[in-house]
Amino acid sequence: MIQDVTAALARPLSGRLHPQVAAHLEQLAAMDAPPLHVLTPEQVRVGFGMQLQMTAGAAAPLPVVRDVAIPAAGGPIRARLYRPAADGVLPGLVFFHGGGWVIGDLDSHDDLCRDLAAGAGCAVLAVDYRLAPEHRFPAAADDAVAATRWASANAADLGIDPQRLAVGGDSAGGNLATVSALAARDAGIGLAAQLLIYPVTDLSRLEGESYTACADGYGLTADAMVWFRDHYLADAAAARDWRVSPLLAADLDRLPPALVVTAEFDVLRSEGEAYAKRLADAGVPTQLVRYDGMIHGFASMAGMLDTGRQVRSDMARWLADRLAR
Repeated sequence: MIQDVTAALARPLSGRLHPQVAAHLEQLAAMDAPPLHVLTPEQVRVGFGMQLQMTAGAAAPLPVVRDVAIPAAGGPIRARLYRPAADGVLPGLVFFHGGGWVIGDLDSHDDLCRDLAAGAGCAVLAVDYRLAPEHRFPAAADDAVAATRWASANAADLGIDPQRLAVGGDSAGGNLATVSALAARDAGIGLAAQLLIYPVTDLSRLEGESYTACADGYGLTADAMVWFRDHYLADAAAARDWRVSPLLAADLDRLPPALVVTAEFDVLRSEGEAYAKRLADAGVPTQLVRYDGMIHGFASMAGMLDTGRQVRSDMARWLADRLAR
């Protein structure tokens, strides 16, 4: 259930893994693969692709799915446009995939973007920002901001209503969505919504209740987050930059309405919920939903988790409601 932030934070943790999640984690443990943080980025990218083949949902058919190139200072940014209707003007969502700024691409989140487009009745522009360590911070953040500004400026060519444009993403992509929303506000671009799916909001500390409770054994580990941070940042001091840790941004007011999704057994739960509280305290219309028994990445597991399919429906319904206003 989508709730206001105060009600969501007051709800106690269930303390129980969902049976489908428990079975998935047992399967992963039986594979006895080396932990992510001892591997190279190339090895992790291969493994991530294989894992998604196991967990992804079916690709919803859409009348328009085409690749586009976004001009940017760092070179053209690959993107993919999904439209649930071939003609007409639609609301839009600029989407940034997760993967710790190191892994993931347009294909890794193809089924999720298709479901959001179909379910919300909106065009989705998925952005293939530059990855670390080949391109360290601020490359990904710069690409995300550039893509959002381009989508707003070129909305007519995309068949998108610029007054009904949202940003969103999962994990590191959720981080980039928060950065894009802040940058858009400061540039005078009025976004309609922000969809933040278990976002990274504070790389400066990598601590909190969920970092202690969910440090290991639930997919994404605390050690893996250190690995992602160290590949993304060339300078540890950059972790306090708001474009890396938006939870530390001085001012969160005048931002678009937000839906923040968290998972109970996720190291990122605490910082995602802390960001939701800061948004609400700043007067931003914010709703928070914590999915009991779930782990990081569950929205990308629609092929094996009932709740993975449910969260997509919930997010699409929220987007459709916000973008209709």
